[in-house]
Amino acid sequence: MMTDTERKKYYESALHTFSCEARAIAELDRNLDREAFLKTVELLSETQGRIILSACGGTATCARRAVQGFNNVDRAAQFLSPCDAPHGDYGMIRRGDILMLLSKSGKTQELTQVKGAVRFDHVRFSYPDSPDKIIIKDFSAEVKPGQKVAIVGPTGAGKTTMVNLLMRFFELNSGSIRIDGIPTGELTRENVHSLFSMVLQDTWLFEGTVRENLVYNMQGITDEQLERVCKACGLDKFVHALPQGFDTVLSESSSISAGQKQLLTIARAMLQNAPMLILDEATSSVDTRTELLIQRAMDQLTAGRTSFVIAHRLSTIKNADLILVMKDGDVIESGTHETLMQQGGFYADLYNSQFERAS
Repeated sequence: MMTDTERKKYYESALHTFSCEARAIAELDRNLDREAFLKTVELLSETQGRIILSACGGTATCARRAVQGFNNVDRAAQFLSPCDAPHGDYGMIRRGDILMLLSKSGKTQELTQVKGAVRFDHVRFSYPDSPDKIIIKDFSAEVKPGQKVAIVGPTGAGKTTMVNLLMRFFELNSGSIRIDGIPTGELTRENVHSLFSMVLQDTWLFEGTVRENLVYNMQGITDEQLERVCKACGLDKFVHALPQGFDTVLSESSSISAGQKQLLTIARAMLQNAPMLILDEATSSVDTRTELLIQRAMDQLTAGRTSFVIAHRLSTIKNADLILVMKDGDVIESGTHETLMQQGGFYADLYNSQFERAS
């Protein structure tokens, strides 16, 4: 039996909970875009495939719970982490699936006219599930608008992690990353993501036509634009040789080489035409001839555009305006290829060792 004091405590706790729920529902009622809500419900009810939810931060917890809710009523649903999606997981999406990106960042600033100046100021980071294991210890760098910046270093140096932080897939432990003077933490993730085109080592194509894979979610892309970027990437002969050209359906059974997938991903980035660019091992899975095609296309794409390039093959980034050499989460050297070679330090050893292995 509960005492009167305990009963009163539980009663007050229940009232507080109901009060919080009532305020939340009232706020939802005030701010709800009813037309968009009804369209979403209609879309969910009509879709025949899976419901794939994606979100960052605290919203990801809500998304995972929503996935459980859908699965509990026998609706196939799956959670997709945004930091995994660019590395190939979007390729699991099939015709009939619906992808929902959820966000409630509370940020109000938005960058529209982007110059492309980027500043890393004493960035420190550890993954949330391993807070004691510091991946980025004290990263600082300043990138001028339009510069091509190469980030190099041994495996585990923190190169790809820095790109993930730049894209705001994770929050920093301390320090800041600023784009045109504005901390990325004060921008919505959607705004940050829209500033970059990405070409990654793990290419992804989904089940759909060549046109759909290239255009993705972009509006107003013409056949003339498709032809132009495919020619720039050396894809025009490949596309024209397909049975229905741009309308040929790609699927898991399609015989597409790794180089062709890489070129399609690059063409998609060229169409997106974002003010900044991220290339992560963009030429690692192609032959020498295809690599030359890609390098020419990338030189066109990076011209006048702030670009971050991660590559193990240092011969591909000799023309970079700035090379940042990372080791154990810190920048240990920086400069142009010529400057770093003259210094005879870690970069020079890394560069020379690659040519020794090649010979």
